[in-house]
Amino acid sequence: MFNVVLVEPEIPPNTGNIGRLCLATRSTLHLVRPLGFAIDDRTLKRAGLDYWAEVDTCSWDSLGALQAAQRQAVRYFYLTTKAARPYYAERFQPGDFLVFGRETKGLPEALLQANRDRLLTIPMHGTRSLNLATAVAIVLFEAMRQQS
Repeated sequence: MFNVVLVEPEIPPNTGNIGRLCLATRSTLHLVRPLGFAIDDRTLKRAGLDYWAEVDTCSWDSLGALQAAQRQAVRYFYLTTKAARPYYAERFQPGDFLVFGRETKGLPEALLQANRDRLLTIPMHGTRSLNLATAVAIVLFEAMRQQS
């Protein structure tokens, strides 16, 4: 239904949990290298339980390679704490790409600057960020809710 993109994820249990979220929502998980772990990491598989083999995953050498392989009409949304527009203000469409950055640094600043009109944030108070799997769940399930 949707496409979840993790750009250079670093923590295998986060990616495993996000894989389960993608399976539960019939979404594709795109992993952009370099990864901070091996794809056969046991902690990744433990977090993904026995579902990992069923998760629709694609690996890419760069975000540019992923984008070049898609048709022109697809939409990308970049999730960041450096935006003002909340994720729930967007009207998501099936096939949209929800792009999340590394756990420690987020998305590259140059990417954010080049896509200012496609930046979304999760409003929060008292903390500067959320766990990556939690952030993906919030946005992905809002996109799913909008489809029902």
